[in-house]
Order: sequence, then C-alpha cells, then structure tokens
Amino acid sequence: MIAKKDLPVCPVATTVGLIGSKWKLLILQQLLKGRKRFNELRKSLDGISQKVLTQNLRSMEEDGILVRYAYAEVPPRVEYELSELGNSLRPIISAMDSWGVEYLNTLKDMQEAK
Repeated sequence: MIAKKDLPVCPVATTVGLIGSKWKLLILQQLLKGRKRFNELRKSLDGISQKVLTQNLRSMEEDGILVRYAYAEVPPRVEYELSELGNSLRPIISAMDSWGVEYLNTLKDMQEAK
C-alpha cells in the first residue's frame, strides 16, 4: 500500500495514481464482472503481456484494491477479485463507461452531420 506521506495532496491525483493507468482501468472493468483467473484476465485484455499484467495485479493488491486467492493445487490456481475498497470504484468506472458511450454517440452524430 502506498504510504500516506507519499500520497499527493489532491484527491484526484491520488485516484489517478492508484488506478489511472490504461491497464489498471481495464483490469478493474473485468473484475467488476466477478472473480477471474489470471489467464481469463490475460485473454480478456488484448495486447497486455504477462509481465505487465502481473505487475499491475501486484500493485493493485498492495494498494488494497483487489484480493488474490492462491490455491494449493497442481497445477496452481490463482484468482483475483475486487476487495471492498475495489468495489467502491464501481460508480467511477460506470461513470467512465457512460461518458465514453455518450462521447462516441456525439462523434457519430457530428460525422453524420457533415
């Protein structure tokens, strides 16, 4: 978890620092649908490398946004799920989704008007 002394004073900057990367937002979007295995996430995120996915998942786990479940099985099974804190991001991601839909519709309308 990020030390309190290292957090920006601005709450928006704090939020962007925690979830502002492209991949973290897309990981969040997938985990809002429910618990996922590592390979399920990797397949659903076109273009992400295993290394980048691992780094982002570890970071989000350290920040308390998701929970990692490792099962002592052969082969090993690891699943990820949003924590209570991570689930509190649901309205933010939903608002971003709604805004994106409106923006795309606006662009479409502008292009049709030409």
